[in-house]
Amino acid sequence: MSRTHELIQADRGQDAIAIHLVNTASFDEFSKTLSAGQRSSLKAQKFNGGGYQVAIVPDGDSWFAVGGVADPADLSSWCLAKLADVLPEGTYRLKSGDPGPAMHGWITAQYIFDRYTKDENATGPRVLLSKQAKHIDAATAEANAVNLVCDMVNTPAEDMGPAAIEAEAERIAKDYKAEIRVTKGDALETDYPMIHAVGRAAARHHAPRLIQMEWGDEKAPRVAIVGKGVTFDSGGLDVKSAAGMKLMKKDMGGAAHALALAELIMNAGLNVRLHVLVPAVENAIAGNAFRPGDVLNSRKGLTVEIGNTDAEGRLILGDALTRASEDNPELLIDFATLTGAARVALGPDLPALMTRRDETAAELIEAGKAHDDEPWRLPLPEAYAEWLSSEIADVNNAHGNAYAGASVAGLFLDKFVGEGIEWAHFDTFAWRPFAKPGRPKGGAAYGLRAAFHMLRQRYG
Repeated sequence: MSRTHELIQADRGQDAIAIHLVNTASFDEFSKTLSAGQRSSLKAQKFNGGGYQVAIVPDGDSWFAVGGVADPADLSSWCLAKLADVLPEGTYRLKSGDPGPAMHGWITAQYIFDRYTKDENATGPRVLLSKQAKHIDAATAEANAVNLVCDMVNTPAEDMGPAAIEAEAERIAKDYKAEIRVTKGDALETDYPMIHAVGRAAARHHAPRLIQMEWGDEKAPRVAIVGKGVTFDSGGLDVKSAAGMKLMKKDMGGAAHALALAELIMNAGLNVRLHVLVPAVENAIAGNAFRPGDVLNSRKGLTVEIGNTDAEGRLILGDALTRASEDNPELLIDFATLTGAARVALGPDLPALMTRRDETAAELIEAGKAHDDEPWRLPLPEAYAEWLSSEIADVNNAHGNAYAGASVAGLFLDKFVGEGIEWAHFDTFAWRPFAKPGRPKGGAAYGLRAAFHMLRQRYG
């Protein structure tokens, strides 16, 4: 479905259809180089150089394409995505310049989720040539990582349960010779009581587990990546509405981000000792489901009163973050589809970012801006920590008011991250409700490229 290796190829002078890039400022000059018939063709297609406009222009017995971009000399990830989406099958070459960053959107624009149905009339591959051959593999790997997130999130919960997430982790571990271990059953209940409690009501074939991978030189700086893997969230006994449940197959989006980022790190050979942790559960409803008002033990030793069973993601992350902290990583990053409050505040396109250190946030934001994946920082205000207080336990998992939901969830997680550890938390949506060029509707990666390029800058 997602992993593609031939949509960008090295330019060795092979036959290819030309793509001319213009903007509204350069369109008139470009038009003067064309024949009257070619100008008429552009006019008939209402092409004037505007962003994401595409036209096909006859040229004797052949034709060329024209694409509208903001600045032909400074392409973003998405500048060629519309062309890749609508042009016919074939091989293409930019008439001037090289695609550079736009290789990313050229690949992701051709993503199709076809696990359950095939379009017999689907357009064949549109291949783009690049003279920057040394950059093709890295660009392809990055686009494939984004598409992996899309594949995993788009897959319905019955086929993307905890065992399926484990299988994907095993594939990555095998490909890169990483160590993998999975904790479930009695050992999970003993060692990771909150993960077990959240997932214990699921069917046996969706039994909860903690998946861990380690890779890299043991002497290298230790980096931990944690991803929330709630494969379906009914809300538990605080059951969601039908509308609220409709997209809950995407609640394992944090796990998808973590595995995709891990594969990118391994593929790039970054100088890190990588520790990946994915708590994978289904928050189901049954006679043995955990209840509002219950008090859970945690791996950290803190007791947690359950104010709401629909605030389950922070519980499983709490145990995973505790385990990650035990090895004292130099940097700890987690991804989670954690709160609706983050979406109310920032909408679907901007992942909420919370960090302990200003410098960490600055690095991630800078990397995100440079690679068209900008996160937006939200605070971790100590003044709101009191909203997590409990009269009968060390902490409550839900604060019971409508204020600052994303930040308060972040404050809950902060309690389970080891003291002094540099930590970044992405509250990501993992879903795109409206398609944009290079970014189809459905499962989506937000914050993935920002995190990877920040890590590459540090450890590359």
